[in-house]
Amino acid sequence: MSRRRQKADEFQNLAGDISPEDGSDPKEFHAKPWNAPKQAGRKSQQLCRQARDALHGAFASCGDPAIQAAGVVAVEPAPHSGRLRVLVGVPPDFDREAVVGALERAAGFLRSEVASAISRRYAPELVFEVIPN
Repeated sequence: MSRRRQKADEFQNLAGDISPEDGSDPKEFHAKPWNAPKQAGRKSQQLCRQARDALHGAFASCGDPAIQAAGVVAVEPAPHSGRLRVLVGVPPDFDREAVVGALERAAGFLRSEVASAISRRYAPELVFEVIPN
């Protein structure tokens, strides 16, 4: 093997060729199947159902009328079961920003209600996403 360094102009003939891989992300090309995001397993789905049921009761027992009017649409792991994304539906006659503020104020109470309903060492973090009904 030669110790001579190749100059940049020697690569000009290689750079001029257009190939199907031009413009593609090398991370996608080298992605491994075991690094792909996993689907929620049976236990994660069970946890989400338990959290959804606990949040239904907690929303009804909460003193804020904005939270009482809102409803839990879905609970899903985001990206794993240590953090749960809660989709909250708001009726059209309620202000969305008022519900967001009320959920931020009641987040600790809601998390403690979920923690009492499930049996895990650590209560999952709840991330609320308010959507119109």
